[in-house]
Amino acid sequence: MTESEFAVYVHWPFCRSKCPYCDFNSHVRERIDEEAWAKALLAELDHYAARTPGRTVTSVFFGGGTPSLMSPRTAGAVLERIARHWRMADAPEITLEANPNSAEAERFAGFKAAGVERLSIGVQALDDKALKFLGRGHDVREARHAIDRAAALFARFSFDLIYARPEQTEQAWRQELKSALELGPSHISVYQLTLEPGTRFTQMAARGELVLPGEDRQEALFDATQSVLAAAGLPAYEVSNHAKPGAESRHNRVYWRYEDYVGVGPGAHGRIAVDGVKRATRQEKAPETWLARVAAEGHATAEDAALDPRTQADEALMMGLRLTEGIDAARFARVTGLALEGPAGSGAALDTARIDRLARDGFLVRTANGIAPTAQGLKLVNALVAALAA
Repeated sequence: MTESEFAVYVHWPFCRSKCPYCDFNSHVRERIDEEAWAKALLAELDHYAARTPGRTVTSVFFGGGTPSLMSPRTAGAVLERIARHWRMADAPEITLEANPNSAEAERFAGFKAAGVERLSIGVQALDDKALKFLGRGHDVREARHAIDRAAALFARFSFDLIYARPEQTEQAWRQELKSALELGPSHISVYQLTLEPGTRFTQMAARGELVLPGEDRQEALFDATQSVLAAAGLPAYEVSNHAKPGAESRHNRVYWRYEDYVGVGPGAHGRIAVDGVKRATRQEKAPETWLARVAAEGHATAEDAALDPRTQADEALMMGLRLTEGIDAARFARVTGLALEGPAGSGAALDTARIDRLARDGFLVRTANGIAPTAQGLKLVNALVAALAA
């Protein structure tokens, strides 16, 4: 299917505390003026709606930070403004990221009443020692309670887990995954712990206070993830995301398929077509700077640049090869303006001979509609993208 999708991302930048592995645009503040923040988010939506008239919203995602710290009233106001400006698809996917702390779990019903229909819960581990290491503010008991609460209220929910923790064994990880599956999710996001610049874990590693598993152990844990979740009916549909058929994240798939999305809130990115030209947008990152600029100008766009077809093709390639479905050639041509493949020098995004070589080497396969990574290609997706784009 190659019809266009259109999404809205709303960034809420505040957290109760900063996790030591996190490099997201998240900040701890003793207090915030939520009324001012809600007003600013609505103003940015007004600004971007004027630039993208006539679109149909297929998904909305409240990310962060910790959006479950906002009031359900704010979420409801944002959703009402989105519905005022754009058409809403039948049964749009509306997701909110939430922490499993008991206090926030009590807000779940309010978010459902506000229009949220899917939760993504930041569990991260089902082991109390691991949760303490990861700097999380909840324990396993609270995590299980939050998941039970979500399951009782929402037809769809997901939760995150982090693997490749120090000294983590394959046997222990397999057992943790089985415990996760017993909670009945239709979607699980599983991320490898990595050292990101500027985080406390990176500083600890530089001092020799933190040692992550080596590449062989990382690969074994990745392979265990694939086998356990696939056997349970949640195969990978993207490098880090697993779902029952039909339960895939519709919103995140917009990113991976390189469709258009508006991003509002501090540091939010967007990709929108304006007058037939794909543009990259980015909002001011610092929360207070963002808020002041929105109050003064009606939006806080720090970057707004037209993307040439080659840049679009590179971005679409990088995103699309993360999906097990791969890249649909017709969709690729529609969103980038370039043919997916052709002979060298033809102006196509990819050289057919290079695709053939990577297919012979076992990293790619040709599908009925385009190309897709093999299991080995998915495991080495960054190297695969580099090899194709070279």
